[in-house]
Amino acid sequence: MKAPDDWSKWQDNPDDPNPWYTLYVDTVTPLSPEVKAAWLTDSCRSSRQYLLPVMRPLARATIILNQLIKSVLPAWRHSALLHKTIVWGLKNFVSPEANTFILRHFNLGAEIQRFILDNLPGIEIAPLHFMRFQTLDELKDDAFLKHDLNLFNFITSLNLALKAQGREILPPERLNFTAITDGEFPIRDIPQGKMNGIDIQTAIELYTPIFQFFLSDNDFWRSVNSLQLDETIAMYVGKILNDPLPLILVNNRHPLVPHSTLKAGFRLVLHGLGTEMLHYYLVLLKRKQAAALAHSNQPQVDSSACPNISN
Repeated sequence: MKAPDDWSKWQDNPDDPNPWYTLYVDTVTPLSPEVKAAWLTDSCRSSRQYLLPVMRPLARATIILNQLIKSVLPAWRHSALLHKTIVWGLKNFVSPEANTFILRHFNLGAEIQRFILDNLPGIEIAPLHFMRFQTLDELKDDAFLKHDLNLFNFITSLNLALKAQGREILPPERLNFTAITDGEFPIRDIPQGKMNGIDIQTAIELYTPIFQFFLSDNDFWRSVNSLQLDETIAMYVGKILNDPLPLILVNNRHPLVPHSTLKAGFRLVLHGLGTEMLHYYLVLLKRKQAAALAHSNQPQVDSSACPNISN
């Protein structure tokens, strides 16, 4: 199905309802209308309908072949070439919506982690790579590998700091939403050429075996298993909010039960969409807090600008 120019003006046919439009008007899932429209537009691309069903089994077969190669050469890796190859492919073949989602993901992840720290006063952890990218070229500096390392190091450092102080994660007296951006990120220079037509789900399936090939066996295994930590981050946020919904918004299963690497591409899509939903839920809560404080004339925490989070 061809995506409409404006999803909000879609004329639905009750005798032949469109599944995508039903998902668009559904509001139970926290996702901004702009992001949801972009996601559905990307999902309507021909690549998802015709290329993905073919490429997914081929990509998974390649993962098995790569695993056999890695059993002989487990330590071989070339991360620099990997990231150059990924960025080249993103620029030349991947859709504008998909490229925007990828850049957004780094910003969203950085803000969620910063939100957790901001609501645990007195907890200090070692500097991490809180990545806030604006262009695809910035991804060349091992961005995808650092993103995974950052997640493990964040959870490890946070828990060691909590243990050292004999603390646990509890709701603060007043939530601090300073780190959460309510609006667009300064993403720019997104290619929109005639060849930029591969949707995000197909692109991720294609890139997963490439990611595996250019990383060591240990790097790839660790990267795939970082997806198991979605629920962990969601539980941290849920404890801070005293709200179970964040855990419902993500679904990569239990962190102590690793999955096969064969489904890494599909689970990475879940990871990205779950991050979008969790961040937007925090945006909604931020708006609700601001409205309540404005109504009661209480001073608000300054959230006009994002904190200085370095790359």
